[in-house]
Amino acid sequence: MPSAPVTLHLRAESKPLEHRSALTPTTAKQLIDAGFNVIVERSTQRVFDDAEFEAMGAPLVDEFSWPSAPKDHLIIGLKELPEESFPLVHEHIQFAHCYKNQAGWKDVLSRYHNGNGTLYDIEFLTDDKGRRVAAFGFHAGFAGAAIGLLNWAWQLEHEQPLTEVEWYPNEAALVEDVKKAVDGAVSRTSAKLPSVLVIGALGRCGSGAVDLLRKVGLPEENIIKWDMAETAKGGPFEDIVQSDIFINCIYLSKQIPPFVTMETLNTQERNLSVIVDVSADTTNPFNPVPVYTVATTFKEPTVPVELENGPKLSVISIDHLPSLLPREASEAFSAALLPSILELGDRENARVWTEAKDLYNKHVARL
Repeated sequence: MPSAPVTLHLRAESKPLEHRSALTPTTAKQLIDAGFNVIVERSTQRVFDDAEFEAMGAPLVDEFSWPSAPKDHLIIGLKELPEESFPLVHEHIQFAHCYKNQAGWKDVLSRYHNGNGTLYDIEFLTDDKGRRVAAFGFHAGFAGAAIGLLNWAWQLEHEQPLTEVEWYPNEAALVEDVKKAVDGAVSRTSAKLPSVLVIGALGRCGSGAVDLLRKVGLPEENIIKWDMAETAKGGPFEDIVQSDIFINCIYLSKQIPPFVTMETLNTQERNLSVIVDVSADTTNPFNPVPVYTVATTFKEPTVPVELENGPKLSVISIDHLPSLLPREASEAFSAALLPSILELGDRENARVWTEAKDLYNKHVARL
C-alpha cells in the first residue's frame, strides 16, 4: 500500500470506436482495496458500463473532465489525447505514439513540457528483462486471424470487398461467427479449408492468432507456424504465396528482407488470397509486406492488392485490432499492468516508473 494515497483518474477514451479501457472494474477494485483512490469518468463508448465501476466503489465524474482534475491526480487512459494546444499539467499514463518520430511528436511532447507535466508511455514500461509489462498483442493476433478468416470465407462467394466488422461482446460470440462463416462458405462452394501461415507464431501476437485458428476448428496441419528459425534465411518466401492466408505478427525493430513482393505475388500459381498485417506497419519504409499503402479500418476492413495474375488478394491492416474484443482485451491488459500500477506510490524509486520518466525527459530534450 502506498505511503500516501495515490489518486488515479481514469479518463474516457475519445478515439472513435475505441471501446477498451486501461482499468477495468476488476482492477479498479483491486487498486481501491490496496489503498488507492480511483476516479472514473463516465463514458459513452467504453465496453464496461459506468455502473460496473460504481459498484466497485469508484466514484464517477463527467466525461472528459480530466483537464480540471487536481494536479496531483494521475491521469490514466489508453489512446492518444485529442489534438489540442493547452499545456498538460498532470502526470499521464497512456500510449502516446511520439517517441519514434511519428508525425506531430514535437507538438505532443511540447504540451507536457509547457505544462510541467509528465508522460509515462505504456509502450515503454518494461520489466527487468526489457519485455513490455503489458501489451495487447495476444488479442491483436486473435482478432486479426478472425477477420482474416471472415474475409477468406467472404471472398469465396462475393466480388465486392468485405463489409464493416463490428466489435463483439465476448470471445465465444466471435469464434461462433467465424466458424459459421468458414463452414458455411466451404459447404456452399466445396472449397477446402484454408491453410494459414503465421509468422511470429511464438510471440504474444502469433500465439493469439494460432489460438483463434484452433478454436474455430482449423486442423493443426492447416496452421503453419513460423518464427525466427524459419525466416532466418530471409525472404521473399514461396511458402507464403502457396498458403491461402498469411498473418504477419512480427514486431519490426530493424530492416529485413520483405516476406513477399509484388513480383512474387503476381503469378497464376498463387493460392494466397488474404494477408493480415497485424503489425500494421503501413507507412514504415521497412515494412516486410510492401504490397499496400493504405491502413484499413473496421468500417472498411480490406484494401485490394492490384495484380494482373492469380486470384483476388486483399490486405487487412487495422491498427487497433484488439478493439474487436474490448472486454477480454481490456481485462488481460489491465491485469498485466496492475503490478506496475501498484508501485506508483513509490514511483520516484520504482524502476519501471523511473525508467519511463527518464525516457520522457530524454525525448523532451530533443525539442
